[in-house]
Amino acid sequence: MEGELNRTSRSRPDGAGVRLADVAAQAGVSEATVSRVLNGKPGVSQTTRQAVLTALDLMGYERPQRLRQRSNGLVGLVTPELDNPIFPVFAQAIEKALTQHGYTPVLCTQLPGGVPEDEFTELLVDRGVDGIIFVSGLHADTTARMDRYSRLRERGLPIVLLDGYSDRIDAPFISPDDRAAARLAVQHLVDLGHERIGLAVGPGRFVPVIRKIEGFRQAMAQLLGVSDADELISHSLFSVEGGQAAAAQLLERGCTGIVCASDLMALGAIRACRDRGLSVPGEVSVVGYDDSPLIAFTDPPLTTVRKPIGAMASAAVATLLEEINGARGRHIELMFQAELVVRGSTGSGPLVNR
Repeated sequence: MEGELNRTSRSRPDGAGVRLADVAAQAGVSEATVSRVLNGKPGVSQTTRQAVLTALDLMGYERPQRLRQRSNGLVGLVTPELDNPIFPVFAQAIEKALTQHGYTPVLCTQLPGGVPEDEFTELLVDRGVDGIIFVSGLHADTTARMDRYSRLRERGLPIVLLDGYSDRIDAPFISPDDRAAARLAVQHLVDLGHERIGLAVGPGRFVPVIRKIEGFRQAMAQLLGVSDADELISHSLFSVEGGQAAAAQLLERGCTGIVCASDLMALGAIRACRDRGLSVPGEVSVVGYDDSPLIAFTDPPLTTVRKPIGAMASAAVATLLEEINGARGRHIELMFQAELVVRGSTGSGPLVNR
């Protein structure tokens, strides 16, 4: 194999074989290192080996048969619909972490009117999965029955639940600190001189919404002396249209700063401002939540609170695998801190402009 991969690798469109130099350049290693990885020879760190295999994947070539890892087992991943760009990011991060540990993810995506979570769960159990990770599932809905998860625990199936919490489920939870996230956004707007700040959120039965409202109320009381912030909270759907409707109500109530519970809602809030001839950020400032892909390239680029997806995904997989490998499952909640990312959708408020 002098300079080219063996015949198990996919050919280029022009028929030429994959050259070691191409893979080495993509992976940032030497050709000799690529050769050692492809031939299964020792002397290469796991990190470097993974970089070479990733380079092969990115370049669209098949891995040699000897390098194809046998799966340690199946892990179910149940997510909401992928229309919200934050959920594909979550799914990709979790799937990557599972694959790195030798497990094969089985993705089940819920759609409105489609297969419900319970049916997906039974399907995964019937397929013999070693565990299931639920992202923003029914565990986040305070009106939903939680015995569905208790039954899984009684069957001895390891589960981890992301973005939602219930003290009725004896399982580990992975959550962003939604209260702190809301406080970050309010603090940012107060620092810019806004004193009439509204919160656009989803339905009030969801745990992340409840926690964001708690953080919002606390921040408004501490920073602005607002003892009753109910008039400044508007509930709608987690969508562009929902954000537009919620923001329209808040603008009617004189808000010059709007904190939104998702980036999609924030885009709807910006649309609501423009429908009324208001400029963002000249007259109204808007803050999103999630830091979804491409959100930095909107007009204006969106100031948002970044959800720590990578850390949450890694923790979810590590926690699940601990139990799969024999550790006793615990009823705990691991809380991860969000980060404010300031871009172009927020600016000076009325207090500064006086």
